[in-house]
Amino acid sequence: MGESGVLSYEEWVRTVPAAFTGDPLWTVKAYRLALFVADLGWQDVTKLVRDRRTISLSDQLYRALGSIGANIAEGYGRGSGKDRTRFYEYALGSARESRDWYYKARHILEQAVVTHRFDLLSQITRLLLVMIPDQRDQTLKEPPAPYET
Repeated sequence: MGESGVLSYEEWVRTVPAAFTGDPLWTVKAYRLALFVADLGWQDVTKLVRDRRTISLSDQLYRALGSIGANIAEGYGRGSGKDRTRFYEYALGSARESRDWYYKARHILEQAVVTHRFDLLSQITRLLLVMIPDQRDQTLKEPPAPYET
């Protein structure tokens, strides 16, 4: 852990199981960042749930953070650009919603934590704003990958 309990992306990547890093979806930077911020968010919501005033906020934050990666993954598996775009737009909405919840949680969480999460969510938002128009009117097929059952 770095200063103020902020884990670096590089430290976190070393902890990710090969089952994730070997999947072609892992090549999508927005997805990797979404998983990272969702893992970090677990610590944040654990702190927020301890204060009765922020219990519902912690639930909303946890759901919004989890939705980013889930929607990127769902969109990645779609066969048409229109379908991918729809899910990437959902992920974009969840990233923006997560920033909103972090803003509201700034009174409980440390400033360094909130700033770090804002930066990560802004990176995801910028990536999605590039990905969404690029996906329209395209057909994408996932490259063959060995999956173990």
